[in-house]
Amino acid sequence: MPNMQNTKTPMPTRDPGARSRDFEEVTTGYTAEMAINEAQRCLGCKNPPCVSGCPVGISIPGFIKELKEGNAEGAYRVIARSSLFPAICGRVCPQETQCEAKCLRGIKGEPVAIGRLERYAADAHVETEKAGKAGNAPYNGKAVAVIGSGPSGLACAAELRGRGYDVTIFEALHEAGGVLTYGIPEFRLPKRIVKKEVEELAARGVKIEKNVVVGRTLTVDELFEKGFSAVFIGSGAGLPSFMGVPGESLCGVCSANEFLTRVNLMKAYEQGAATPLAPLGKTVVVGGGNVAMDAARTALRLGAESVKIVYRRSRNELPARREEVEHAEEEGVEFCLLQNPVELLGHKSEDKNDPKNGWVEKLRLIRMELGAPDERGRRRPVEVPGSEFEMSADTVIMALGTSPNPLIRRTTKGLESDRRGCLIVKEGQTATTRPGVFAGGDAVTGAATVILAMGAGKQAAKEIDEYIAEHS
Repeated sequence: MPNMQNTKTPMPTRDPGARSRDFEEVTTGYTAEMAINEAQRCLGCKNPPCVSGCPVGISIPGFIKELKEGNAEGAYRVIARSSLFPAICGRVCPQETQCEAKCLRGIKGEPVAIGRLERYAADAHVETEKAGKAGNAPYNGKAVAVIGSGPSGLACAAELRGRGYDVTIFEALHEAGGVLTYGIPEFRLPKRIVKKEVEELAARGVKIEKNVVVGRTLTVDELFEKGFSAVFIGSGAGLPSFMGVPGESLCGVCSANEFLTRVNLMKAYEQGAATPLAPLGKTVVVGGGNVAMDAARTALRLGAESVKIVYRRSRNELPARREEVEHAEEEGVEFCLLQNPVELLGHKSEDKNDPKNGWVEKLRLIRMELGAPDERGRRRPVEVPGSEFEMSADTVIMALGTSPNPLIRRTTKGLESDRRGCLIVKEGQTATTRPGVFAGGDAVTGAATVILAMGAGKQAAKEIDEYIAEHS
């Protein structure tokens, strides 16, 4: 019999007081009993709308049906037909705006916890150590270069290898995984999960060359000269945005991208790590998205005296996942809403040897109110005249979004981009304006979701296969 409870089976979560002092995973995952209970809430729709909300088209009722019967491995195998990295997607994808947003159970009450069930199936598969990865077709004599080892690059490489291609990933940093490794904190996505996926990809024959900055170390043209038949650009969107207000060049001010990269790649999350981070003191994070939540919660775990999030709209407009906002609040992050910086103020002393000179000391903020909707339908924040005030800060982290790094497009003839610096592709495709060059993920869309990037990587592999077949 279906379980007709209107609310999701709660996700077990560690105590806020304990978890805010370490980098262990915050949520501990469903038990088998919890997973079966939640799976039984699924109506098993004949024409399931949830599938249309999944960027990679997972057979959601299919894998949930297996879970209803207690078959976690069967559920994993159903997911694995469409998704390469369910343990990752089950943790970080915004299911509430994708598959769960279309779940019919959500009309009256809460939708089925599809993401939590996906994570359960993936974790259960890992625990039993059963083989379930896709196999490879025999090598077909053609080679493809993949730039970037983030979600789109990994997905594209895996699909191409499965089709028989000799695939080489070129990664700029010293660790593979892209934003999965350098962007998302350990307490949300343990590095061991990403590392395992990368190792399995390498075991299938995909070569990964690290510390290769395409556009500097070598160019796209040189990749073709090396014998690659096609190139996929999945270099992400790693160029941080700033406000352009006075004082942003002060010491103690950085982008969330820089902050999280340093913490993740230099392993500040490990006890006793000698990561070069200045004492955070009173930390203020500017922004309201998932990256802002990640930066704020990371700062808390690194010993910040206090952590505040400054956001120019109200709570209802926060773009971050509701769960991440709730977790941040539980851990002690303070939300300062309808406020926006107009200037950052530095320490000034008559003593030229004062070590605090040049370091941020305060933010000058102005209060905001919500006006008419903007082009995306969100109410536009409007300054309240004469409402300026100051807030103390030792560290200011700007979490205002990112855009693609211009290096590749500037060093590649025929590669066009839009006004945001995103690579232009044919409508509904991944083919760029340069023949033989394909692109997907944040390099095309700007900062978006992991699952959308994976979907683009899979699509690109199919298009690359067709392109090479046509030009062979």
